[in-house]
Amino acid sequence: MSLTLYSGPLSLFTAKVRIALDEKGLDYERIEVGWSLRDRYEPHHPDVVRLNPRKQVPVLVDGDVVVWDSTQILEYLEDRFPAPALYPRDVALRARCRRLEAVADELVFPHVWARIEEVFYPAPPGGRDPERAAMAERALRAHWAALDAELGEREWLCDAFGVADIALGVFAFAASTLGVPIDERTPRLRAWSERLAAREAVAREQRATSEYVASLFAGGGAASATDGAAVPARA
Repeated sequence: MSLTLYSGPLSLFTAKVRIALDEKGLDYERIEVGWSLRDRYEPHHPDVVRLNPRKQVPVLVDGDVVVWDSTQILEYLEDRFPAPALYPRDVALRARCRRLEAVADELVFPHVWARIEEVFYPAPPGGRDPERAAMAERALRAHWAALDAELGEREWLCDAFGVADIALGVFAFAASTLGVPIDERTPRLRAWSERLAAREAVAREQRATSEYVASLFAGGGAASATDGAAVPARA
């Protein structure tokens, strides 16, 4: 088994990679790093510290090749395992796909993160700023409206299912579970999210995330039972 993925149970960027591996039908070894509500990723997994100067997951190891950053990993997987394709062959569509993935990672995610902090983490000294959560919701609603228009009558964001759908789908699902769902105000995007959830790889990831979150609150925020363990996976 040549592929190894260092994965975080609540890392949305790792979720992008897991879905892509699944969509490509690739077997790999999955190593879950330690995480808890109290300590987050502290102490960092020693392999992640050694392999990634950012000390973050995801990290993909393919023999002697080490790739970190979810976007770089997805591009590497596409080059290494081109079928089935997750990037368009057309140059203009490929540029569109990369742009929309950047929208997901750089513009949508920060507002999802604001909601995550609101729900999962203790309030800082002095309490929370109520306007921050409201601002995050407004920003996400604006993104849903813009993406609804961008999608138009397409089935998928770049005509065929691919990386843009995976990236935006991961963050949209997280936002939905945190109280900012895609709803009837953006009907085309809602239909897209339903098509996305019907895909086996996406459904499996969404189900695993929901179950893990439920176990966190049931168990008082304990870390995953597989922390540091190697788990063979057909993503």
